Amino acid sequence: MPHFYLHLRNGAGYDEDPEGQELADLDAARLAAIDGVRSVLSEEMRQGQVDLTGAIEIADGDGNVLMIVHFRDAVQLKLDGRIA
Repeated sequence: MPHFYLHLRNGAGYDEDPEGQELADLDAARLAAIDGVRSVLSEEMRQGQVDLTGAIEIADGDGNVLMIVHFRDAVQLKLDGRIA
């Protein structure tokens, strides 16, 4: 099973994933990254400030970034009943 690293880049800086995780494929890594983004954003929401400019970089064992999951793409914001 492939090994992926999910590195976090946001307003707080850059947090490299030192351990990574085994996931079935790149799509499974993308879903894990989306879950990670939503976890970060939920904590930010509790603190009253949400920053959608961050991203999670999905990398392989050689350090190649295979995909970037932007925070803004992991959620839908509804304002006045419309998706923003």
